[in-house]
Amino acid sequence: MTSQALTKQVSAPTTLIGRLLATDHSLAPTVLRLTLALVMFPHGAQKALGWFGGYGWNGTMGFLTGQIGMPSPAAALVILLEFLGPLLLLAGLGTRAIGLGFVGIMLGAITTVHAEHGFFMNWFGAQKGEGYEYHLLVIGAAAALVLTGGGRWSVDGKLAGNRA
Repeated sequence: MTSQALTKQVSAPTTLIGRLLATDHSLAPTVLRLTLALVMFPHGAQKALGWFGGYGWNGTMGFLTGQIGMPSPAAALVILLEFLGPLLLLAGLGTRAIGLGFVGIMLGAITTVHAEHGFFMNWFGAQKGEGYEYHLLVIGAAAALVLTGGGRWSVDGKLAGNRA
């Protein structure tokens, strides 16, 4: 038997939903997905619930609509995505969409708040705000998930018919 005969040929998904759910079978996207979920959840919980020293829904809505100037529906979407997105990432459901949403949120955060403070986070309290290095890491991780999908053990993969 040839090595080609031993390899199961998997056809590429032909529907849009199939392409969105298809995923890489390796562990790398799985590790990335779980890590991003763990990093983003506290930020979402700060915004939605006021946990971890956050301002909660009302305070965050006030900041996003008042100081940043976002429309209320967009501000609510940001809060919901940062809070519910990590939970969906843990399950590996909607990984590409959540990743794309996180890229958008982080680009918005950089351009509206963090760019003026430079690259570095405010490790020593010497600047007036936080830089954007954290945001770039989230963008990189989220963009990788947009490209690869949720990886092994994701609901996306199960729905797409992946066996891993």
